[in-house]
Amino acid sequence: MTGRLRSVNVGTPRTVPWHGRDVTSAIWKSPVVGPVRVEGVNLAGDDQADRRVHGGTDKAVYAYAAEDYEWWSAELLAELEPGTFGENLTTEGVEVTGAVVGARWRVGTALLEVAQPRMPCAKLGMRMGDAAFRERFGAARRSGAYLRIVEPGAVAAGDAIEVVDRPGHGLRVLDIVVAEAEPTTERLERIAAVSDVAEGWRDWAARALARSGR
Repeated sequence: MTGRLRSVNVGTPRTVPWHGRDVTSAIWKSPVVGPVRVEGVNLAGDDQADRRVHGGTDKAVYAYAAEDYEWWSAELLAELEPGTFGENLTTEGVEVTGAVVGARWRVGTALLEVAQPRMPCAKLGMRMGDAAFRERFGAARRSGAYLRIVEPGAVAAGDAIEVVDRPGHGLRVLDIVVAEAEPTTERLERIAAVSDVAEGWRDWAARALARSGR
């Protein structure tokens, strides 16, 4: 499967007033022109305000699909620009929430690996000017995907996105989203058993199984 990179978006933390207090977030991302270096756990010119819950190896790059933006534009009756949901890569023509965990994408000269879904936090509601949007985003099950950086490189709008490897276990980002909302023994056991799944999610599944005595 080959898609295309519609936009590369970066941003740094800013502090804004929200519900009577000042909140610092880097969820505001803007498209950039030209190649952007991707290495370590970030894109050049990008940052996260709270490294306890954002960023790191398993959340180095966030991708969201242009096709899901089209769905949201119809749902919200408003045109949404790339980067609105805080993603670094706005993609088209490639599965994102439907991607298999551990699938590898060649984008520009970088090699990226699908790691896990994005679970919405209160700052997404702040970005959208609607505190309830967090729940709405979660209910839509259009999470987008966090990616690991396997090989550093440079990416730019217009680059091809080539899926160069897809693990045979078939567990998708969407399957984790569904399991988080509706945990069943089968779903939890599957997540806990797949080594490509981020450690935090495997631990979550194992703890849930232990609590249930399964």
